[in-house]
Amino acid sequence: MHIGSEYLEGNICKFSLWAPLAKKVAVRLFSPQERIVPLELTDRGYWHGTIQDVEPGSHYYYQVDDNHKQSDPVSNFQPQGVHGASGVIDHSAFDWNDQGWKNLPLEQMVIYELHVGTFTKEGTFQAIIEKIPQLRSLGVNTIEIMPVAQFPGSRNWGYDGVFPYAVQNSYGGVNGLKELVNACHQQGMAVFLDVVYNHLGPEGNYLWGLGTYFTDKYKTPWGSAVNFDDEYSDGVRNYFVQNVIYWLENYHIDGLRLDAIHAIYDFGAKHILQEMAEAVSNISQQHKRKYYLIAESDLNDPRIICSPEVGGYGVDAQWSDDFHHALHTALTKEKHGYYQDFNSLEKLAKVYRHGYAYTWDYSPFRKRFHGNTSAFCDASQFVVCSQNHDQVGNRMLGDRLSALIDFEGLKLAAAAVLLSPYVPMLFMGEEYGESAPFLYFVSHSDSGLVEAVRKGRKEEFADFHTEGEAPDPQAESTFEQSYLNWELSKQGKHQTLWQFYQKLLQIRQEIPALKRLDNRKIQASVIQSEVIQLQRCDDNSKALCWLNFAEEPVKIMEYTYTEEWHKVLDSTDSKWGGGGSKMPEKLFGKQDDMILQPHSVTVYAC
Repeated sequence: MHIGSEYLEGNICKFSLWAPLAKKVAVRLFSPQERIVPLELTDRGYWHGTIQDVEPGSHYYYQVDDNHKQSDPVSNFQPQGVHGASGVIDHSAFDWNDQGWKNLPLEQMVIYELHVGTFTKEGTFQAIIEKIPQLRSLGVNTIEIMPVAQFPGSRNWGYDGVFPYAVQNSYGGVNGLKELVNACHQQGMAVFLDVVYNHLGPEGNYLWGLGTYFTDKYKTPWGSAVNFDDEYSDGVRNYFVQNVIYWLENYHIDGLRLDAIHAIYDFGAKHILQEMAEAVSNISQQHKRKYYLIAESDLNDPRIICSPEVGGYGVDAQWSDDFHHALHTALTKEKHGYYQDFNSLEKLAKVYRHGYAYTWDYSPFRKRFHGNTSAFCDASQFVVCSQNHDQVGNRMLGDRLSALIDFEGLKLAAAAVLLSPYVPMLFMGEEYGESAPFLYFVSHSDSGLVEAVRKGRKEEFADFHTEGEAPDPQAESTFEQSYLNWELSKQGKHQTLWQFYQKLLQIRQEIPALKRLDNRKIQASVIQSEVIQLQRCDDNSKALCWLNFAEEPVKIMEYTYTEEWHKVLDSTDSKWGGGGSKMPEKLFGKQDDMILQPHSVTVYAC
């Protein structure tokens, strides 16, 4: 069921608002002259009306029960921000040039997460287009954009969005996003969009005024939960399912990343995630190309990504928090907060084999058993990374791995992700060791809310026993500190690291054993206490990788190789800024002289 404003040809526009508790609803239009047009109540609380003489760009509000002025919850554009009128958009007016685009298979994707506001100094969709060739030359073929739903002010991570259908005005609005997607598709780049269905932000959330959209049955870290299974939940479910379809059809987005689905509460017989997945499947069949849903979840619950035939929800993939946490702990030796659950390298080895480190095992941090088996899931259903916006930005100082470990460690981190049997994701700037932090920033207009945000951030850091003061999230300088310094990618070790990432992505494509995502054909084990040995194979290809997390050289035990293995990558080679390799160029017969340098990776293939 279509909701919101739908522009038709000939300056005719349909309006639809779901407000089951309202007694009267009208549209208040401001052009060509101000007028108020009543809507008619139809089934299950939907108010409809078709109005003449409405041009694209016309501003409007809903007037609810005479005295309640309401921006459109399904507004496609908020030209004056979250507190202003909504704007009518003619989506058919955009000239798309991506008719030949059919999307990429998930198992071939290399995802690059970025924040529009800090990816470039300009902070616009248009400015991203200029960087697409550089990302493509690196080996990236998919960008994942942090949320762009309209949020308060001009700077925000995007998770405080309050108009899920409206594109942030300060980024370039409706046409800006379409131009970016159009350009990406023309250059062979898929586009994912991060969307938030577990809450709305605290400022400009006018859905509260309509009631029914939220429920106090459940509590989330952001307050009352979105109402997916309580009274009047049918209209809420339609609101968010239609939002999924909206981005895929109107903006040609290739897939959605669903934020924090563990905070989406639904105990109905059909979970809202399953309903969304069914909608995406239907759209894929209609358009004859595949669209995707990727969930962020820390539940380690395979039901999310299993098919409905075996009792799952049918979401295509999920982020693997366990992979990040296990790798971060191995690299930094941090043990506070949830990192205490990953205090052995075997946890990382297990994730290589299973996608999860906790498969109904006791979690010291949670003080309970956690997770379940992923035996029925494919490796391509897990997205892994060494850094992302959460794991960097939720540190008090927003420090990236480049501030926590040395250059050799950064190469090791890259290899750990890109040699895995899972879909890799990079966080903007990591490919050249960006030195700028990625801090938390907002631009709220309510002083009380600003203080609450400051207090909340400080409390979040308590679990990590972080001392000192975080940069003020409201200060513009905090935002400006987070800009990427693109010039670094052409300088010294930054350039070397970029080339190392490029090489890893190249061999990932060229060696069939690394290209095929299959964790059922992987051997991952810990040897000499701080080395992970990976063996991956395909029908006609094998790869052998050693990842040394130790701070000193490690000698590989004597072994006789019956096949000839050729070295394809060694992070300690001088071309990668290393001190010189101690590993042989090939392995055959008896080998007893192999020394792994500290924080190094070596890859052989046969």
